[in-house]
Parts: sequence; structure tokens; C-alpha cells
Amino acid sequence: MATQTTLRYDPSAAYEVTSRDVEYQPGLMARIYMPKGEGPFPAMIAVHGGAWQGKEWLQNEPSHQALAEGGLVVAAIQFRTSMDAPHPAAQEDINYATRWLKAHASEFNASPDKMGGVGWSSGGHQIMLAAMKPHDFATIPLEGDPGVNGHLKYVIMGWPVIDPLARYRLAESKGNTDLMARHIAYFGSVEGQEQASPPHMLKRGEHVDTPPALLLQGAADESLPRMMSEEFVELYSLAGGVIEVGKYPGEPHGFMRNETENTTLAFAMAKSFIERHLR
Repeated sequence: MATQTTLRYDPSAAYEVTSRDVEYQPGLMARIYMPKGEGPFPAMIAVHGGAWQGKEWLQNEPSHQALAEGGLVVAAIQFRTSMDAPHPAAQEDINYATRWLKAHASEFNASPDKMGGVGWSSGGHQIMLAAMKPHDFATIPLEGDPGVNGHLKYVIMGWPVIDPLARYRLAESKGNTDLMARHIAYFGSVEGQEQASPPHMLKRGEHVDTPPALLLQGAADESLPRMMSEEFVELYSLAGGVIEVGKYPGEPHGFMRNETENTTLAFAMAKSFIERHLR
């Protein structure tokens, strides 16, 4: 695969963006957001949240549109949740979707080089896990191009449930049995949550990839344990990963879906991050 060295992303650009839906796996769709321009553009995989159970693959559509406006082909994907199959089913689909988009990039005026990933809430956990273990979940053969890998150049996490076990304990302390059940339905057990937790993986000294990462979160996010993100940032940087953090005062879980000054600042930070890691 030829290396593309001229990819650019302009945080101040406002490309017109079109979209179309494609089936990337039998029964699983991707909505591809495509800037209108000369291209080829860099590409990104987008992973939704929903406590590993929801299927709101278009929930963050305005965010995908906003990121695409700078000159980025964004693929928001469906994947199996706990309603279909337990962990690691979603990881297998995310890995396959990453390889599929690289193999089909030219069909969307995109480049397979320097592909990034973004995930929201439990999708933040999913995309970070996928980036840290790009080989472990490459279990679904990619027809026609078996040499394509699932590596990601960079990762953006929006309010990620980066430590499922820590969030499970928070739900337990609040008596939120529905949320606890969603955790167990996907991970199977407390031990399963710990096994698939990026901070616990780093504590265990597992060999992982550490692409540049950006974590965005509201400081008033009561859906996540206090300092969970900060602990991950410390562990990730100690493991050799460059990671940046944006925390925004007064903002709740999912704050970038609201039109506020902090949302504007968070998108500016995300676009700057993308531009710097595509140089």
C-alpha cells in the first residue's frame, strides 16, 4: 500500500458534506460523510455509545458532520452490541470496519493512510481498546485484501467509559441495576470488565499500541467516576503514549451534542488535534 504524504486537514474549513449509507458487513451499515473537494481526504472510523447495548449509530451525526467539514471522510458504523453477542463481538466488527474502510477508501475520495478513530461514551472505550489492540480482534477475514491492518493513527474519545469496571462500581453505589446489567450483558462478569479495561491493561503491563489520543469530557459529568479519565491519562503517558485532555466546566455527559461555547471550544480542540497528527 503506497504511503500518502500530502494529506491535510483544515480546522477552519467548511467543506460541504454529503453522506451515503453502505453495508460493510452483512447486516451492518456505515454512514459515510464525505467532504466535497479534490481529495483524497484522510479518513476516520466513528463508534457510538449506548453502554455497549444501544444501537444509536447516528446519535452523534452533528459531530461527524462537524469533523468532516474540515476535510475528513468519517464512517459512522453499526456493530454488534450486547443485544447480539458479548465482548469481543463489537471489537471484531470495529477492527473489520477499519480494515474495510482502508481497503475501500478510494470509493469515498479518501486515503487509507493515517486513518483515525473517534468514539463517544462506551464507544470511547471501544475505539481506544481497538487502537491499543489492533491485531487481537482481526478475526473476520477481509475478502480481497487480507494484508490491510487495523492500526489507527490517532484516537479521539468523547466522555469515554474508559474503565468499565470503575463505572460499574459507580452504578452499583447508586443502585443503578439497569446500568449494571448492561455491563454484565456485554462483558459477562466483573472479571470480564477488568480484562477489557484499558487502564487495567496498562497496569498489568500488557503490550499495547499507544497512538496519540485526545480525551474530551465535561467537568460536571456525573455518569462517570471522578478522576477515572485522569488516571487513564497518567497510565497512558507512563506507557509512552502522547495524550491530551480537554475538560469543560459545568458540562454533563454528552455535552458536545449541545450548542454551547464549550462545545465550540471542544470541536476546535478536536480539529486542531486532527490537523497536528496528520502533518
